Amino acid sequence: MIRYLNLKKINYQFQPLLMNAVEKVISSGYYIRGEELKLFEADFAKYIGVKYCIGVASGLDALTIILRAYKELGNLKDNDEVIVPANTYIATLLAVTHNNLKPVLVEPDINTYNINFEEAEMAITTKTKAIIPVHLYGKMCDSKALKNFSKKHKLLVIEDSAQAHGAEINGAKAGSIGNAAAFSFYPGKNLGALGDGGSIVTNDRQLAEVCRALSNYGSCFKYNNKYRGFNSRLDEIQAAILRVKLKYLDEENKKRRELAFYYCNNIINPKVILPVNSVLHNTIIDDTSHVWHIFAIRHPNRDRLQKHLSDCGIETIIHYPVPPHKQVAYNVWNHLRFSITEQIHNEILSLPLNSSLNKSEIELVCKSINDYN
Repeated sequence: MIRYLNLKKINYQFQPLLMNAVEKVISSGYYIRGEELKLFEADFAKYIGVKYCIGVASGLDALTIILRAYKELGNLKDNDEVIVPANTYIATLLAVTHNNLKPVLVEPDINTYNINFEEAEMAITTKTKAIIPVHLYGKMCDSKALKNFSKKHKLLVIEDSAQAHGAEINGAKAGSIGNAAAFSFYPGKNLGALGDGGSIVTNDRQLAEVCRALSNYGSCFKYNNKYRGFNSRLDEIQAAILRVKLKYLDEENKKRRELAFYYCNNIINPKVILPVNSVLHNTIIDDTSHVWHIFAIRHPNRDRLQKHLSDCGIETIIHYPVPPHKQVAYNVWNHLRFSITEQIHNEILSLPLNSSLNKSEIELVCKSINDYN
């Protein structure tokens, strides 16, 4: 069986370095908010191209804390509206509703799967105060359009960069084009820990200070709690692991681009809709705007294709089978219709794509898809 994601194999290449990093933490006697976290925060901020990084417990916590910090600073208040792409993972919406803010769902571009700014324009009201662009599947959204849109409507921009570690456009990395950004270090991410983890990045000193306090019970100084905060901290072992893997992130992303290039040039089934970057052909490897966290194809008979691939010994994943507005958790929206989002969720299928795959495995995936009719 070709696994969709073999984390054991992926991390094995770093095992000696990871073991040394973990041993160093164990020997130090400091396991929360120690030297490794400080070093990782500095390394990651430098890598993204921002001044501040705050390590937290997950990507969801990162988004939630950013929005809560803006409420504490007076930039947002209860029931303010936040524009969110309708086809995102539910975590993006959870961060908004956890803060008693109102998500306003907007259809994506059917080709890029990222937010459609023409649709977003129609969603603007006097209560719209922020936008959360999601760099879905590892592809950055149109940064120029985002900047023009947010400037025109005076919106806070909070990037959901959970799937876009290392993606960049014109030298600006995902996480550096908005007011703040949230990253996830879930094990399956391009930069993945060996457990849960996340971070907040920003150039705003005041926001960074409030986020750091909120992540630590709302405390700026020990036993002095200025805010009603959270217990959301990236622990020392995960920070040490991420410091090791960060050094290899660009190399790992390059391998992903090479595999994506092979898929795009060798999947020729006419019913399969390839990612939009496939039209770039021989420039795809050099297109840094996409780090291929997920290689998502579409097919009108997705479920049958998935079964066919499974019968061929190929594991695939659906990102995501049920859009947020159809989830039980948000049943007040179940009656809404977002036709493009629903089409994507009904047709999307994610193929194996990571550095642990070899050429024969990729060739088999392509052949199996091309043989399907």
